[in-house]
Amino acid sequence: MRNYFQFLSHQLKGWPQQNYYLFFFSLGCQVMTLVNSPITGLTVLTFIGTTLGVLCVLAINAAKSVNGFLGILSAICFMITGFAAKNYLSMAEQLAYVITLDVPVLISANWNVNMAAKIRKFTPRTWVVAILSTIVVYGVSGTLIGAFTNDPRPWIDAISFSISLTAGVICFMRYNNQYIWWVASGLAQMVLWFISFQQGSATLAMFVNSAVYLANDALAFTISPWFNKHERSRVVRQEEQYAQALKLGQDHA
Repeated sequence: MRNYFQFLSHQLKGWPQQNYYLFFFSLGCQVMTLVNSPITGLTVLTFIGTTLGVLCVLAINAAKSVNGFLGILSAICFMITGFAAKNYLSMAEQLAYVITLDVPVLISANWNVNMAAKIRKFTPRTWVVAILSTIVVYGVSGTLIGAFTNDPRPWIDAISFSISLTAGVICFMRYNNQYIWWVASGLAQMVLWFISFQQGSATLAMFVNSAVYLANDALAFTISPWFNKHERSRVVRQEEQYAQALKLGQDHA
């Protein structure tokens, strides 16, 4: 157990510097948003969720599997925020992340070991499957949420949900093409939470959070191991050195 927590601590280190800069920029924006609005239990919970959520997406960007823990904690906060705003599919979106990405990452030993070395790209077939899956989920989720709930924005909610759900599955399968979906997801979530804010259903913090997610996605195409071969090689070497050091420590124990 001690080694496992050391492993998680190790996963927060060795990120590209830009990731740390973006985190502290996001933290400053969220603190400003928090103190410039009435401080309630919901706004504080949203602040905690957005902070953990940004750490989670930055961990994915850096190809670090600590996103499993961060994702579950942020998802709990976001589900409460989504319920308060009546964006019910945003709740389903967070639950889908937990089921398809966070929990499997935590329980899959294979996923957690030097993940950067296992990054792959779409084939023509996987492109078709991913696009069709997004469209089908959009149609089904929008129809159902509009028919059975009082969600005031069912189709905007549905497009964010369908793109994000597909992105989560693609991410777990280690395809770097996930970031095309994450960019679309960030834009859709910005629209959803801005409209929710304008209609008095949510705080501006969720819109700011979506904007930071979008900035993280832009970073991924440049400095992330998912696309940058030099950075991928560096992370792979770093993980191999850590594994060797850990093994030596166990042998001497």
